[in-house]
Amino acid sequence: MEAPWVKKYQPNSTKELVDQDSAVKQALDFVRNFKKQRKKAILLYGAPGCGKTSLVHAIANEFNLELIEVNASDTRNKDAIHEIIGNASKQMSLFMQEKLILLDEVDGVSGNSDRGGIPAIASIIESTRFPIIMTANDPFHKKFSSLRKKVTMVQLEPMIYTASLKVLESICKKEGVEYEENVLKALARRSGGDLRAAINDLQTLVTKDKKILKADLDELSQREQIESINNALLKVFKTTDPNLAIHAFDNVNEDLDKCFMWLDENIPKEYKKPEDLERAYNFMSLADVYSRRIRRWQHWRFMVYINAFLSAGIAVSKDEKYKKMVSYQQSQRPLKIWLANQKYNKRKAIAEKIASHTHSSTKLTIKNTLPYIKHIFKHDKAAAESMAEQFELDKDEISWLTR
Repeated sequence: MEAPWVKKYQPNSTKELVDQDSAVKQALDFVRNFKKQRKKAILLYGAPGCGKTSLVHAIANEFNLELIEVNASDTRNKDAIHEIIGNASKQMSLFMQEKLILLDEVDGVSGNSDRGGIPAIASIIESTRFPIIMTANDPFHKKFSSLRKKVTMVQLEPMIYTASLKVLESICKKEGVEYEENVLKALARRSGGDLRAAINDLQTLVTKDKKILKADLDELSQREQIESINNALLKVFKTTDPNLAIHAFDNVNEDLDKCFMWLDENIPKEYKKPEDLERAYNFMSLADVYSRRIRRWQHWRFMVYINAFLSAGIAVSKDEKYKKMVSYQQSQRPLKIWLANQKYNKRKAIAEKIASHTHSSTKLTIKNTLPYIKHIFKHDKAAAESMAEQFELDKDEISWLTR
């Protein structure tokens, strides 16, 4: 059986990782100068498939380190963490080889069954003899506030589709796969920055005769899901008959919130007349009003009105259907929200450190203290260096304050 391509083409060196220069530099510096580091662990965070785990494997390979890899979602409670990670963090390997400890998916530690897991990790970090690297998609939950003080936070950027495309093209050339450029572009785009998912999809699509065609792309389940939402949008946008449009979303495997975002993204691409756009967005605003009433009062009978506004309402918003065919695209709003949250979470993490030293709440620190701290970091280098040491700020946090 052929090995998974995500394993087969996993980067052997940090030079093979694309578009992550800053994170690579920080991680290499941490491992190379571990004995001089004040904090004995770093936490790599970023969207799924951006290369967090691959970076750790590449570093272990470059430095010839024994990699002790543990998935935190599987090893979650205090006793298991101490038994596996605690022992590994203090003892040399059988052949006296230096180690690198990887605690993967640390944001999987949660809930009552994991009680004591996070304090156990924090305790191990303080006494470890070897570098510890953790990974997480979103480590800014309040349950990790104590752990964040013990580690250096290193962010990996979301993969842009052109970077994913280069990797897919390289794999195709190495595997002798014939491909249509547009198909490979579509595969890279729809992965949403998740390179691992894109590579898995590529391997799934390659036929026995080493080809990948548009017809193959249509076979994937996610593509079928997108096709179904496309068909629903066609029923809304390409008719002025409310009786035809009203059932557009009945069999779509998406909730109405997702349909809402699909419509919001594609209405301006379909409707070009200002009056059509005004009427369409008016129906969307009415749908949003009823959605809020459901959340506030739990009046779920309003769902029928939301569906009617989003389907028949938008369909009759135009005086006549537009003949031009439009390629409907998924909303980028979730990615934008995720990026905005990452920016906010960085501010919150800094405020938590300052609050712990100033005996204030995080909320008040963000409101009353952080603006002055930012001003000092921008205009008084000596005071900034002193504060950075006192508040135990890492390089990323200092960089954020000086922007």
